[in-house]
Amino acid sequence: MEPNTILIGLGGVGFLIVAYLILDSGGGAPSKRVKSIGVDNNDKKSVFAFMKADGGSRRKLIEASLEEIEKTQKTKKKKTNSLKSKLIQANLKTTPQTFMLISAVLGVLAFGAAFAFKLKLMIALGIGLALGFGLPRWILNFLVNGRQKKFTSHFSDAMDIIVRGVRTGLPLGDCLRIIAHESPEPVRTEFQLLVEAESVGVPLETCIERMYDRMPLSEVNFFGTVLAIQRSTGGNLGESLANLSKVLRERKLLREKIKALSAEAKMSAIIIGALPPVVMILVSISSPSYMAELYTTPTGHRNLMLSGAMMAFGVFVMRKMINFKI
Repeated sequence: MEPNTILIGLGGVGFLIVAYLILDSGGGAPSKRVKSIGVDNNDKKSVFAFMKADGGSRRKLIEASLEEIEKTQKTKKKKTNSLKSKLIQANLKTTPQTFMLISAVLGVLAFGAAFAFKLKLMIALGIGLALGFGLPRWILNFLVNGRQKKFTSHFSDAMDIIVRGVRTGLPLGDCLRIIAHESPEPVRTEFQLLVEAESVGVPLETCIERMYDRMPLSEVNFFGTVLAIQRSTGGNLGESLANLSKVLRERKLLREKIKALSAEAKMSAIIIGALPPVVMILVSISSPSYMAELYTTPTGHRNLMLSGAMMAFGVFVMRKMINFKI
């Protein structure tokens, strides 16, 4: 098949994809906004059973509520890996259709550029898939991780604001408004959405659940669990949140210690992973004839693909070995 025919066919497919996504990404934004802040009657929970119970019965009710919270969190974790959830977590206004459109166009352009340089069809297809499917998602995950790190670094300060406010007699809602106005990003944005939803009648538990959907972190889960237990059982909210703030700061300190202790292993993994491709590029520049068979013969292509797959697997294994999460 001639190259011009392939390029024309790819251009037609890309045009059809663009036309479909443009026609399919219509309105519905106002209705989605209303739905996102609407009150769900199923989220209202009665506390009469706990008020009537005492002693061992209350302990059993608390354990049952904790088990229910754990089950709901497990089901939510499965939903946080979708493309729509990732875009929300990165605080991007782009719809999944637009993101897929950008990925498809980038992949087609990369494939066309590689094919224009007279590369083999399989190599050009691999470059198109890598730049069209892998690169946008890597950038999206990078934005999500960066935003989550900023949120984690300032979330314990937000807990201290609530603790000081509650101890001085301020209601919880006013403390949340203070955080929404004075905290740095992205804590400010998340608490602004929480306060906005609560002001139109959404229960606080539902607001925190939606915050967890936007920021799926253990810290937000802890915050929601503390408030849920305090509302069900009563008690000193300031003391509970002070303990939570202490736990969050200790987790942050432990995370930094792990980062420092694993820095040497990470640097070794980076050097080991980057050395083979860097040496190959330098040898190709200094002695093109020495590496010519690797790029021009079928055996060289096969060996190149096999070595690339082995390198990718090795980098993946090293990443799993040095990537610690708490």
